[in-house]
Amino acid sequence: MKALAGATLGVVFGTVMSWSGMASPEVIRHALLFEQSYLFLMFASAVATAALGLALLRRRERSALLTHDPLTYATEPVARRHVTGSLLFGIGWGVADACPAPIAAQIGQGIPWAVFTLAGVAAGVRLFLRQGARETEPASDAAAAPATAAAR
Repeated sequence: MKALAGATLGVVFGTVMSWSGMASPEVIRHALLFEQSYLFLMFASAVATAALGLALLRRRERSALLTHDPLTYATEPVARRHVTGSLLFGIGWGVADACPAPIAAQIGQGIPWAVFTLAGVAAGVRLFLRQGARETEPASDAAAAPATAAAR
């Protein structure tokens, strides 16, 4: 049931991404060059919708639709990793003319060159996860860390 609901939401989201033009490298390029405001207006409407939705959810105790777990809202101060991550994301977005959601929509549309962009995203995620695993390993296992990393 959860997989079906997730797949349905994914198809709807991909369809909206494709229909709106947000999966088009041309639309993204025009926005990044500040030639058109369409993409930024779409982002602003998404942020406004999310802010309104969160405000309404915070007024009442709600649970997740699929898991029925209680919804919690944690905030944390801006850290160096947030700034570094946003810069890296922005550079990747500018180079590839796509971020993860449009890449998925492009794959769904059957655009062949999106496979290469997806491969780059997958490699970046894998590197990030490998780095995170190294940072969270206990100090007593530090000598075994290179062997563990090599096994991955």
